[in-house]
Amino acid sequence: MWALKKIGIRIFQFFFFKGAYILPWKKPELIEGDGCFTRLPEFVKRKGFGNVMIITDKGLMKIGLLKPLFKALNESKVTYTLCDNVEANPKIDNIEEAVALYRDYGCQALIAVGGGSPMDTAKAVGARIARPKKSIEQMGGTLKVLWKIPTLFAVPTTAGTGSETTIAAVVTDRKTHHKYSINDLFLIPPYAVMDPLLHVGLPPFITATTGMDALTHAVEAYITVDRPKYCRIACEEAVVAIFKYIEKAYKKGADVNARRELLYASYKAGLAFTRCGVTYVHPIAHTIGGLYSVPHGLANAVILPYCLDYYGPKIHPRLARLADLTGISKKGQSDGEKAKAFIAEIRRMNKAMKLQDKFDCIKDEDIDQMVEWALQEAHPMYQVPVLLNGDQLREIISQIRA
Repeated sequence: MWALKKIGIRIFQFFFFKGAYILPWKKPELIEGDGCFTRLPEFVKRKGFGNVMIITDKGLMKIGLLKPLFKALNESKVTYTLCDNVEANPKIDNIEEAVALYRDYGCQALIAVGGGSPMDTAKAVGARIARPKKSIEQMGGTLKVLWKIPTLFAVPTTAGTGSETTIAAVVTDRKTHHKYSINDLFLIPPYAVMDPLLHVGLPPFITATTGMDALTHAVEAYITVDRPKYCRIACEEAVVAIFKYIEKAYKKGADVNARRELLYASYKAGLAFTRCGVTYVHPIAHTIGGLYSVPHGLANAVILPYCLDYYGPKIHPRLARLADLTGISKKGQSDGEKAKAFIAEIRRMNKAMKLQDKFDCIKDEDIDQMVEWALQEAHPMYQVPVLLNGDQLREIISQIRA
């Protein structure tokens, strides 16, 4: 039965992803340069918006990161409504609260400031505004929005999710702890603010986990079955930059050049995985995030090397290419040796940045649910290099348990 199911999944993927070449994939228009964040209100005004909703989190409000934005909005005579209730792993009830505020105050556009959580929240709010008769749950999956959402200006303050360029909004049901994605081309933000100065001073732990999140996006997209040339190039450039700059930014948070390189690496990785998809790292990470509130970047960082090991020789040639590009490989090594060296370097980086290598939160009674959710997310949409069944996912989960 599993053999027949695998054939069916591959046939579906072949036609779906070949057909995806004709879809209108778009890249956001970039607002670039050190300090460009403060120029955003005037840009918003020129685009014809005089009343916007700002979606962010209380952490960024506490450190005053948005004060220059508020000042510039007032100077540009742009009215704003603030929604700063975003939590890590965005919750559906918080999204609905923001939707009500947007409607009550007659907002015309969205500005998301923060990491993946504020941007994903803004996307989900936009989807609900665009499709008022559909619930968040009903839009979970692929191409279930299919309507233009309010204009979204994405301002990433971490270099990790790449959400400023992706089709995805990942949300969590607070009652069931189920974490899932809404995936639709209409969720790609039309504008992204790329200001490395917003990243200066980012805490080392956040730098590490978000950077490894971006690395996971790039590596997973790179080993998918079908990848257009521009995605392959974007993945390679992202991996090289992250290997070179992540520990520099981790050790010296004020290194603007390192911050800039990681910001664009995250963008490129997002550009690639939104087109090519990911593999089993993300579905497993989503279950851990939903059930135990583990930060998504940390979950990806821990799980990535285990999955790469598990996929085996099927992905060795591609990992060998990445090992060559990053300078990890040695002359005369086989593809398998290069691939293992690449995976070992990921583990070394995790350890150097004081990230754990296993989870002690996973409960026996949750494993069946984790496997079920991971399979629902991955099949049939993810172009994984090796199709795994439930027993194989259980084996990976057992490996990442402390």
